[in-house]
Amino acid sequence: MTGGELHQSLDHEALGLLTGMHEAGSVEETVEAVADFAKYAFGASSAAILLGQNPKRLEVAASTEGGDALVRLAVTDSGPISDAFESPAAVVVGDITAQHRWPGWPPDIEHDLRSLLLVRLRIGQRPAGLLLAGHPEPGAFDTDDAAVAHIVARHASVAVAGSRQQATLAEAVDARKLVGQAMGILMERYEIDSDRAFAVLRRYSQDTNTKLRQIAIQLIETRALPGLEPPRRTGDD
Repeated sequence: MTGGELHQSLDHEALGLLTGMHEAGSVEETVEAVADFAKYAFGASSAAILLGQNPKRLEVAASTEGGDALVRLAVTDSGPISDAFESPAAVVVGDITAQHRWPGWPPDIEHDLRSLLLVRLRIGQRPAGLLLAGHPEPGAFDTDDAAVAHIVARHASVAVAGSRQQATLAEAVDARKLVGQAMGILMERYEIDSDRAFAVLRRYSQDTNTKLRQIAIQLIETRALPGLEPPRRTGDD
């Protein structure tokens, strides 16, 4: 199934969820929308999004109702997480209670799930996490679901990458504004120009091994930087 075929096969509610996934603002809102869409698209009882570049260090970014049990069931040393993280294909567990692929799995926890679907998320050429879906009936996910999972994962990866980029840009704009305010404080207090004010902030950042943005916030909030030697006024050179 192609992306266009998936789009044509979705009903009005699913299209709304898909649109919401791409139009969400923050990374948090995006992964929540991805989980909601995955749950609906696969007819799952629960879904979850794990983010990270190491299968042993994945963090739960979002989950639908019932997703906690899904995550506890899947995220174990002996389960399908590592296989799904390394596999270009989606991993489908038809019946958790009857599988023999992963000895010692599933863990002895209380849950009502029998079927699992796991598919890798990628941003560029790098693994970015996993999408999980669960269902209380055995055989709930088939080869068609596995094929659709790739399309959903691509949509999810694009949405997450876009939201991260927007967050980075917003943070950069915010940092520039903060640094500008801090420079203004130094310029007024020490009668220096903007170039010298920025040089003072940059040197203080290097000397204290502190990010420039944090230095700016500290100066704005406290009106002081501990240990800062007053710079010479512009024109005193």
